Amino acid sequence: MLQTDMATRRLDRAVLGSAALAVYAAGAFALDYGHARIPLWLMWLLTPVSVVLPLAAALRVARTPAFAAPTRRFWRHVALIMALAGIGTACNAFDAIGGPVPSQQFSTLTVCAYGAAVLTLLWALWRLPIGTTGPDERLRIGLDAATVLVAAAVFMWHFQTSPLLATDGYKAGSLAVAGFTLVLELVAVFVIVKVVLSGRTYVARGTLRLFAIGLFGGAFSGVAQRFVLDQPQLSLPQVAVPVILVCVTVGARRQYDTLANPETVRDASRRPFSVLPYLAVAAIDALLLLSIGTASEDLAVTAVAAVVLTGLVVWRQVTAFRENTTLVERLDFNATHDALTGLPNRALFNQRLAAVLATTGPPRPVSVALVDLDDFKIVNDTLGHGAGDALLIAVSGRLAESVRPGDLVARLGGDEFVVLLDAIDPDEAELVAQQMVAALAEPVVADGHELLVRASIGIADGRTGDAPGELLRLADIAMYAAKHVGGSGYQRYVPGMAGAVAGSAALGAQLRQAIFGGELYLEYQPIVALDADRLAGVEALVRWNHPARGAVAPVEFIPVAERTGLIVPLGEWVLREACRQLASWIVEFGPGAPGVVQVNVSARQLAAANFPDLVAAALADFGLPPHRLTVELTESAAVALGPAVTRLEELRRMGVRVSLDDFGTDRSSLTLLQDLPVDELKLDRSFVQREESGRRGIMPAAVLALARVVGLDIVAEGVEEQDQADRLAALGYRKAQGYHYARPMSPAEVGALIARPATLAGRHH
Repeated sequence: MLQTDMATRRLDRAVLGSAALAVYAAGAFALDYGHARIPLWLMWLLTPVSVVLPLAAALRVARTPAFAAPTRRFWRHVALIMALAGIGTACNAFDAIGGPVPSQQFSTLTVCAYGAAVLTLLWALWRLPIGTTGPDERLRIGLDAATVLVAAAVFMWHFQTSPLLATDGYKAGSLAVAGFTLVLELVAVFVIVKVVLSGRTYVARGTLRLFAIGLFGGAFSGVAQRFVLDQPQLSLPQVAVPVILVCVTVGARRQYDTLANPETVRDASRRPFSVLPYLAVAAIDALLLLSIGTASEDLAVTAVAAVVLTGLVVWRQVTAFRENTTLVERLDFNATHDALTGLPNRALFNQRLAAVLATTGPPRPVSVALVDLDDFKIVNDTLGHGAGDALLIAVSGRLAESVRPGDLVARLGGDEFVVLLDAIDPDEAELVAQQMVAALAEPVVADGHELLVRASIGIADGRTGDAPGELLRLADIAMYAAKHVGGSGYQRYVPGMAGAVAGSAALGAQLRQAIFGGELYLEYQPIVALDADRLAGVEALVRWNHPARGAVAPVEFIPVAERTGLIVPLGEWVLREACRQLASWIVEFGPGAPGVVQVNVSARQLAAANFPDLVAAALADFGLPPHRLTVELTESAAVALGPAVTRLEELRRMGVRVSLDDFGTDRSSLTLLQDLPVDELKLDRSFVQREESGRRGIMPAAVLALARVVGLDIVAEGVEEQDQADRLAALGYRKAQGYHYARPMSPAEVGALIARPATLAGRHH
């Protein structure tokens, strides 16, 4: 980075120095016009000196390893051209001041040096890769270049060659030199116009146009020489050379800018609009009018009509070209950007990532962050695709605002986004991931619904020279690892993570077999009536006895079930098994059976339109009264329900009770109480197990008062000690649940507890 900054400053100084020399040369030429005021040697001194700065600038670019090989080769040729131009200007100066009197004639050596410079430029342009889209495109480029070529030939003949032929005493050798120079100039004009009208890949945008300006200036400097033939102290190269060489130093500076901004290099497949052919036609029209100024009236009218018609045709062509250009730009944007969010799409991201990783020079760090929204399908299923689209648009805006300037945010498809972090160390990449998580944490209003956004982010760190596909693969693995630990966070890829993710995928396949293969079973945690230490109900908790691994914790397989959609058949199995077991207890123990069984349901289950029918079928199949079943959902699941809240209303009309679990952990708790049809709150364990003073200490009492006001039952979760139970009872709580009373137990253990209810009081397990 330090070397780049130093090179940039040196190129800036070269541009300023070259411009200063050009200004000085133009001023001296103007001051000497009409009468010799400046020593002739001083007038010619600037021409070879002005070559030094563009020569140094071209060498600077040619020796920069970060550029592609064709770019460095082109600028090596430019440096050689500058050296030849320096020799030519030195010889030209000797021609002018080496004789007894000032001379405007070119010697053979001067012409050879200038000719070698032009030929080298032609060779450099010939070897520079350019792009066209097909034969028609090449034909159009050739026609445009030919138009400019013909116009240039006419102008050179009219203003340069013809006046020289009419000059008395003009030497035949000098005429041959002039003719050779004319041919070189025309060929150079043709080649440079052809390149300018084509697309290009390896030269900075505008640089070739600067070369075109310089070459045209050199070609037409001879045109103006006729106006100073009577002033031997003046010669156009005195001012033309320093002015033209400014284009080279500016072009080198613009080329160096592409290291920081690759967008300044244009795609080879896109042909830029150029006014050169139209300017050539306009110039010939002007010359026509000038030539017939003294001709007959009919010829003048005809010429004016031809010029008017030409202008109308050009106007029409320019208008059509602009319309086509606008259409092409729109199509190009649509091909590289996502239609919904306006972000770059997968194709453009892959192209940009490949370009960054292919940069030569000292390796620099590059990171890729893959972002996948958690539970996005639920939003689409419950709120509709309009809300889903609005959510994606809001997420894209937040991601774009949370990254650094210059970072690329793209949408890969669906609910998956990706961020390219160039020139960033791993710690800084982690900070950007934290900013993205924080930006997405605030609720989003999508299509009139307030939604909480949860996203899993995977980060893969690499460096220039790495394979783009491999970096994306590692980011994908890290993203799935973030989902595996619960989502709503980020994970950085570390070696060995792929095995863990693969294990998670394998676990999903095994879970499907477990649901339908009899490997699952339920345990039940008692809900205790505090006033009598009796069993008021039980909460059904699913367990998995893996044939090879043994017991698999719910915290491991429930996220897999959510992620794969298996939560729906899993939830249906839990519902039916819990209903079957409660019906069995009722038959066995009668009034002593648990009063209610609580079953956890997910937002994805409730999103299914047939969920109330599944509940009704389970109750009917096992002859269970609806009021003996409570469906329990967490606050985070409730927030994502949207219109699916009607499913809860249907359940309540059936007589099934609804409980809101983990109450108090979400920022939208009070809003949920207003909007959701619930019968019961379960106070989160974090408020039960802490004995802090202040607001935290009075929360159980405050929530109890709130529940009484809105007419809801309340259960305190996480009771683990006797003093917690005593404090809750003193506050007025009637039901509690926790390890102080009982851990989750098998159906047989629950049966034993029902048979000996006295053993429930003061249990410590």
